[in-house]
Amino acid sequence: MLAILNQGQVDPALKRISLATQSLLRDTIALDEEQWHAPSLLPGWSRAHVATHIARNADALRRVLSATLMGDPAPLYPSEILKFNDIERGAERSGLELHVDLDTAAGELARLMDRVEDWMVPVRLPAGEFPLSVITLIRLQEITLHHLDLDSGFGWQDVDPIPGGWLLQWTLLLMRDDPTLPSVDLTSDSGVTASLGGVGERITFSGPDPALWAWLTGRTAGDGLTWNSTSGLPDSTQAPVLFPLAG
Repeated sequence: MLAILNQGQVDPALKRISLATQSLLRDTIALDEEQWHAPSLLPGWSRAHVATHIARNADALRRVLSATLMGDPAPLYPSEILKFNDIERGAERSGLELHVDLDTAAGELARLMDRVEDWMVPVRLPAGEFPLSVITLIRLQEITLHHLDLDSGFGWQDVDPIPGGWLLQWTLLLMRDDPTLPSVDLTSDSGVTASLGGVGERITFSGPDPALWAWLTGRTAGDGLTWNSTSGLPDSTQAPVLFPLAG
């Protein structure tokens, strides 16, 4: 998928963004007020915090798209303080307001994406310089990852293997040059392979693409994966290597 995006071909990603958004909204419309303000899977954040973050991410990506197309690049977020304050204020709203915000922000971003003619324009992001098309993958990651965080019944098993493979490749790209990570070798069911990190004994992990992605982003303890090591470390319900929360 990354190779396709590097050629400016975004239609497959845009379709998956639409499907992921619909799945998210089906779950959020069913939440009552108490559930909205109950804890999410992210420490210190309610579901309302998570939903506000997803909506503000759509706004941020829309600003980046607009600024880049006008030849005046802008940062993803003006500042971390403003980002934090927006989320805190937004989390105080009612469930209906939160759901409408999610829907509205996603729709405005989708309409702007539909108007982009040149997805090969370079854009500078915190992870480096990429073609503008990578914005679609960032949005898909944001929706899917934080849908998990809402703890509304959506799990890694519900992530389609095809976009799950894209998200795995994107996550590996972001992690590939970090020598402080645990030493792991990965092989996914679709054939994605990678070696990460440089700390500790190197252990080989394998499993479905969405399962590897969820584990690498700190959302699971290795659910759905198998592993082995030179010391003969036995399989257990928890992987011998855990990753911190990402995203």
